[in-house]
Amino acid sequence: MEKTFENEVKFSDPLVKQGLEAGKIIIHSSENHSDDIISAYLIFNNNFDEEVTAKVFSPQGKEYGRTRTHVKGKKGDAFYVDFVFDSRTNIDGKGSIQFE
Repeated sequence: MEKTFENEVKFSDPLVKQGLEAGKIIIHSSENHSDDIISAYLIFNNNFDEEVTAKVFSPQGKEYGRTRTHVKGKKGDAFYVDFVFDSRTNIDGKGSIQFE
């Protein structure tokens, strides 16, 4: 089952300056685990080719998941990118996500 992340989504200043932003954020499950993948609809306002780290935080501000993936897109592109977390990370729709 997919669910939309409706709380705060933050991008680091360097990512914003490089023209990266997000539209919809979807949380879903891998084959054998629950809610351990974030699919972020990324919008490329400039060419981009770098590693991006995604962190998830509880409503109390405690980090409980971190992963990194290579993101590459051309100016004007927009598509979903999957950030796959450790299988023990059960991402709920509360708290915040930070991309850096």
